Amino acid sequence: MWWLIAAVGLGIPLVVTAMPEFGMLAAGAVAGAVTAALGGGTVAQFLVFTAVSVALIAVVRSLAARQRGQGPGLASGIDALKGRSATVLERVDGGAGGRIKLAGEIWSARALDGDRIYEPGQQVDVVDIDGATAVVI
Repeated sequence: MWWLIAAVGLGIPLVVTAMPEFGMLAAGAVAGAVTAALGGGTVAQFLVFTAVSVALIAVVRSLAARQRGQGPGLASGIDALKGRSATVLERVDGGAGGRIKLAGEIWSARALDGDRIYEPGQQVDVVDIDGATAVVI
């Protein structure tokens, strides 16, 4: 009976705080209650509670960490522009820069290599976005 009270007691903070660890501890308490119902002693109940809780936390945390590590499948914003091709509209160099047409919009641009010059009509690749300026090669 105490294990079920503990499970409910751990379930309340789970709902209030949305911390999944409380749910895993509550599941461990239910496992302890099942062990008690099957006639397991106090030591066995605590061992089952501990084993189930620790196993659930370890498995769920590793799955969550792996899921968090995966970025979104689609790049957006500035990340979506990196690696795209653009057309030079005004001469682009490493100093004063110039203008390019990138994804249908006019962008200021400068060459990554300060010695390179790109003339109007040439195709360039965007390697980075520095503020409102595309860095091209």
